[in-house]
Amino acid sequence: MTAVQPAPVPSVPDVLSLQRGGPTVQRIMLGTRLRRLRESLSISRDTAASAIRASDAKLCRMELGRVGFKQRDIADLLTLYGVQDPDVRQEFLDSVQRANEPGWWRAYGDAFPSWFEQHLGLEEAASLIRTYEVQFIPGLLQTPAYAEAVIRLGHAISDPDAIQRRVDLRMTRQELLAKPGAPKLWVVVDEAALRRPLGGCDVMRDQLKHLIEVAALPNLTLQVLPFHVGGHAAAGGPVTVLRFPVPDLPDVVYLEQLSSALYLDKPEEVDHYLAVMDRLSLVAAPAADSMTFLEQVLKQT
Repeated sequence: MTAVQPAPVPSVPDVLSLQRGGPTVQRIMLGTRLRRLRESLSISRDTAASAIRASDAKLCRMELGRVGFKQRDIADLLTLYGVQDPDVRQEFLDSVQRANEPGWWRAYGDAFPSWFEQHLGLEEAASLIRTYEVQFIPGLLQTPAYAEAVIRLGHAISDPDAIQRRVDLRMTRQELLAKPGAPKLWVVVDEAALRRPLGGCDVMRDQLKHLIEVAALPNLTLQVLPFHVGGHAAAGGPVTVLRFPVPDLPDVVYLEQLSSALYLDKPEEVDHYLAVMDRLSLVAAPAADSMTFLEQVLKQT
């Protein structure tokens, strides 16, 4: 039987320099490195899964970075892939530890559904966030009072502490925009979200004032999609596209639903939604005109 030849080990110097990467990105990068090693040796996923006493489905989730890792499993995979250099093996095992560390959002584990955790991690690591909202002001730009109104609308929650926990989580997410190396945020907001007075007129006025203020941030582009545009490319609902500063990480499309979310990263799917976002930004009012539009809506509120 021919011995497995050691494969060149894909390195990830960029991910180690990420200050905001967090465990989500570490998992994705580690999974990518493992998949590339396996594929470079033409080892089937079934064979690799058997080596760690796991199913094909579990190995697939590991390579996609959607589950945590056990050091024993990674050590066994490295042996199967012919990685014997102690320093390289230790680097992988150190990556496992980083990938399994809890993100800051774990402190709010009671305030969000499990399917939202991946979005929190991706949002934390993104270098560019493009989002379109039709019904609400995007969460990263909401005031506390407006956020509370949205949370009360979407959840059958009466406990004040539980509501406040969700508001606190949303406000903590917003700290990302003011941190060193903050991502660029490109937002297109439908006029419907500006006209719908969630929480009452006072709450809505404060929210509109807040939008006008934050629009001055150097890393924020805010456009309004007015009613007179008519139909548009994103008629199906809100869309968020996240891009990362590491070439090995593909763009991710996030589509939130009532009780779940879709995370799309296949090139053809991402390209479709990027084209949609491009068309939206072309038909929406330019940033300067959008500020004038916001001021007019504020006067009418």
